[in-house]
Amino acid sequence: MSDHARELSFDEFDELNDPRDEPTGFEYILSRRHFLASATALSAAGAFFGLGALRPTHAAGSFGFEPVAANSLDTVTVPLDFSWHTVVAWGDPLWSDGQPFDHATRGTGVSQERAFGDNNDGMSSFFVDGRTVLAVNNEYVNRSIIYGNRASGLPENVDDIRKGKAGHGVSIFEIERVEGAWRPVIDSPFNWRITADTPMEITGPARSHDLLKTTGDATGTMALGTWNNCGNGKTPWGTYLTCEENFNGYFSSSNPDYALSDAMKRYGIGLKDRGYAWATADERFDISKHPNEPNRAGYVVEIDPLAPASTPKKRTALGRFKHENAELVVADNGHVVVYMGDDERGEFLYRFVSEGRYVEGSDNADLLEAGTLSVARFAEDGSGEWLALTPETTGMASAAEIAVMTRMAGSAVGATTMDRPEWVAAHPGRAEIYCCLTNNKNRGKKPNKGGDPTPVGGPNPRASNIYGQIVRWRPAGGDHTAASFEWDLFVIAGNPMVHDDANAGSGNINADNMFNSPDGLVFDSKGGLWIQSDGNYSNEGDFAGQGNNQMLYANPDSGEIQRFLVGPKECEVTGLCWSADRKTMFVGLQHPGEKGGSRFPGGGDTAPRSTVIAVTRDDGGEIG
Repeated sequence: MSDHARELSFDEFDELNDPRDEPTGFEYILSRRHFLASATALSAAGAFFGLGALRPTHAAGSFGFEPVAANSLDTVTVPLDFSWHTVVAWGDPLWSDGQPFDHATRGTGVSQERAFGDNNDGMSSFFVDGRTVLAVNNEYVNRSIIYGNRASGLPENVDDIRKGKAGHGVSIFEIERVEGAWRPVIDSPFNWRITADTPMEITGPARSHDLLKTTGDATGTMALGTWNNCGNGKTPWGTYLTCEENFNGYFSSSNPDYALSDAMKRYGIGLKDRGYAWATADERFDISKHPNEPNRAGYVVEIDPLAPASTPKKRTALGRFKHENAELVVADNGHVVVYMGDDERGEFLYRFVSEGRYVEGSDNADLLEAGTLSVARFAEDGSGEWLALTPETTGMASAAEIAVMTRMAGSAVGATTMDRPEWVAAHPGRAEIYCCLTNNKNRGKKPNKGGDPTPVGGPNPRASNIYGQIVRWRPAGGDHTAASFEWDLFVIAGNPMVHDDANAGSGNINADNMFNSPDGLVFDSKGGLWIQSDGNYSNEGDFAGQGNNQMLYANPDSGEIQRFLVGPKECEVTGLCWSADRKTMFVGLQHPGEKGGSRFPGGGDTAPRSTVIAVTRDDGGEIG
């Protein structure tokens, strides 16, 4: 494999940008002792709710399907009596003036702007007048794949960079079912692309603040573009929430001696980008010339997916960090609550409570404009509290400053450092919330970027955590706006075929359903919990027998988990939504072949392409 084909992951890029020494001596010994003590206590993790989180699994097939075996095939595996097909893949045109995907050239800037973006992640389905519209995040581009026509595997000219920028953002398009297969509706009035160059309105407490003012926008009210869009959310008033995650890897400095601020370091902004070279064609990505530009990224963006002429809105009231997804619920008192994870080792879990109240049928368009942002603190005894981030509690100057420098605010109030909080999912039938803590190799070894310690314990019970876990909590009195909650661990991922200690996982993990790095997390309409993984697919060593990344189905009452789907080689399984009749499940498969080992979905000599697939029952029944 050539050097250019070995791309740094976002985590690896951050590690190089901000290396931190490992503690030694007494500090580490204490962490190991805590880890060993925690391992013996894992069997009690489900006691708080009495829901049997760690009970052994039930008999195979009790979910209405025969579980799928782990494998390393370069295709999609679903249970017997289920089928799948491709809906859309990276580069497929959405308009008749677009070009069919060219496997040799990998397209141009113009063709990518008229086509489905790359590396699809979170997505939602919307329905209007019997029509189905998908809103799909396009998180990033794999340089060695999108520039696979270049010997360097890198962008070499302005059009290459234009193509890369157009591969990011959000793809919104109508789909229809024709002869049993879902396909995009070419030239639908609902089709539109949102990219790294699309104008965005800045709203909320940080609007017009000096931290957001730039040469190109002296008012601090309009930003260009959204990128690295990871998870998503959906509002009851019909809008789509797309979440900006690893935004930092796109900025660089033309001045090698530029002095990085502490804020830039906390957010992973460095002198070099991840290899996208955007600053060479778009000066706003040069921090030595435009130091405030990074402050305009890292937000939840609200989009009206059925109004292509509308302007997306960056909701600064929901804070600035590496947003994974935005799980929105309406509390019984009418306040809108949004749960969000900051996907970096040792960062925090957040909650936003709207100032206004949701009223069905009324104008709810500005409910995410103002409210209270809080951060979670978990206690060892299974209790927890939400700590409000205000000027008084944080010592920061204003709500605007908190909205822009949210990580610092979380550190100031003593939030719990987490093992990379990713997707959050709220149970549709009761006040119960789940969050994937995907992994954290630095747990008990290194502080986070703010210098906050990452001790072993609480919802993060293992040192050097390579497998991940899912934490859940219930707000006091069933009130999503309550200040306190109780928590437990729904599942602790691991490998019982390799380990006989805490790394074997919790009692509901066995040889037939084991996985690592839970990432995507979505409830269906019946209260079933779907878990999607984005982890190590080597199928060897600590991960022997776990195969490719996968999607599992879990019963939140019994703790039972069964594998439903296995993705192709080197992919992440991410993004999940349904058709209006619940008979089709749409699943995202991101970056197959990210290390050169896949040709999914075309096979042969074709380029690997991120894909949205449709999964159905052969008997035509509902599937969630």
